Amino acid sequence: MNETLHKSTDLIGRIFMAVIFLTAGLGKIGGYAATQAYMESVGVPGMFLPLVILIEAGGALALIVGWQTRIAALVLAGFSVLSALLFHADFGEKMQMIQFQKNIAIAGGFLILALHGPGSWSLDAYRNRA
Repeated sequence: MNETLHKSTDLIGRIFMAVIFLTAGLGKIGGYAATQAYMESVGVPGMFLPLVILIEAGGALALIVGWQTRIAALVLAGFSVLSALLFHADFGEKMQMIQFQKNIAIAGGFLILALHGPGSWSLDAYRNRA
């Protein structure tokens, strides 16, 4: 594979994986009260919402720029699995089952990213070259 194509594919892949978490985290800020009420309706204390926003938006930004990528990917993998179990484990409802599977698939992608790292076009790679 062409080296530039390889490097750009690593970057684009990180961005694609991060976008869903960045938009979700920022969206929770705009819909704070509703999100907090939804969390509490499934038994998750609403006081955890700031942490959720930090994990989603902060983790996404870390992935996009490639900073502490392996750690961010592991945290987001765990977050994805936990979210699947807490919010989407109603397998009697088709859409919830699809959401559960989506979260598990995303977690798998994050585990691969944690194993292989962010690639050359990242702050992690820049820091290691310096």
